[in-house]
Amino acid sequence: MPFLTDRLQATQREEQLKGALADENTRDISHANGNTKASFLNSRFSFDLSVVESELRSSIIGQDGAIDEVLEILKVVRADIGDPRKPLASLLFSGPTGVGKTETVRTVARALYGDADAMCRIDMNTLAQEHYAASFTGAPPGYVGSKEGTTILDQEKIEGTRNLPGIVLFDELEKASNEVVLALLNVFDNGLLTVASGERTYSFRNSIIFMSSNLGARELMELNDGRSGLLSLLTGQAKDRRTRAQDIVMKCLLDRFPPEFVNRIDHIDTFNWLGRETMPNLVDVELERLNRRLRKHDVTITIDDGVREFLSEKGYDKRFGARGLRRAMRRHLEFPLATFLLEPADHTRKRETGGYIKLAGRRAGDGVEFEYV
Repeated sequence: MPFLTDRLQATQREEQLKGALADENTRDISHANGNTKASFLNSRFSFDLSVVESELRSSIIGQDGAIDEVLEILKVVRADIGDPRKPLASLLFSGPTGVGKTETVRTVARALYGDADAMCRIDMNTLAQEHYAASFTGAPPGYVGSKEGTTILDQEKIEGTRNLPGIVLFDELEKASNEVVLALLNVFDNGLLTVASGERTYSFRNSIIFMSSNLGARELMELNDGRSGLLSLLTGQAKDRRTRAQDIVMKCLLDRFPPEFVNRIDHIDTFNWLGRETMPNLVDVELERLNRRLRKHDVTITIDDGVREFLSEKGYDKRFGARGLRRAMRRHLEFPLATFLLEPADHTRKRETGGYIKLAGRRAGDGVEFEYV
């Protein structure tokens, strides 16, 4: 039965794609004459945009501009009005490390599929050497594995499901070898990747392609510190910060990639540095994730403002973004929490209504301690 279901879904998806191609090839005479009639939306996709927005707003802090851009693109995907011969969209997230580029993609996957790993993620640093390019494009004719056409790509996650788009992430794009970068040209252009032997073709026409890159991070730091802006004022070329950031990223992209590659990317978004003012909100996001992990132990914790400020101060490092905060929370929150939970105690007698052990964290010197509530 699972096999028959998969075949039926694959057949239905192929029919929908053929229908989209046929619609594009058929000239709408009534539209040309201005005699169109209102009709209901006949889209391949049925995901809830409000759910995606809620997940992004609550999980990604300090990146409202990038979130707005992603939501606009998802509207086009949901309406199913894109070119059926290309991927649904291709987006490049550029900016410093630890600011939410990869986490944004994981959040979209979680909102659509209920699983943050429901995507085809390729870590491009594993394809930095030329001889590893075959794992992406397939072994050339005459080499071992060429007839199978196997690659590290996951066709099922690339194609998505009957009513949901596939999600692909090329992480740390700038670290890939030039052979891999050139192989992506056809993917962006016509949504297809044929392996080197010609034995197999992967379709990205039902996929949203995300990419991340740290290119321009150092220059963006100088811009954020005001040094670049001062130079612009002195030379009489003052621009708003967002425009200057886009110019910096574009210059770095063109220094690393050929123009024809950059020109095929639909959208390029620059993520902001995380400011100190975003730390308390990030602490709350990380605390919610910790509580989700504690559910299997029937434990839930809360913290007061003093602990929140303490973690925000210890976790703020402009160079490392949210990853610095995660390290601080592990050291100053998870370490003492684990010690408290492992102490010999009759936790069962401390359970409150609902069967949960409720703990409160409070500031204690240069650390955090817990107590029952």
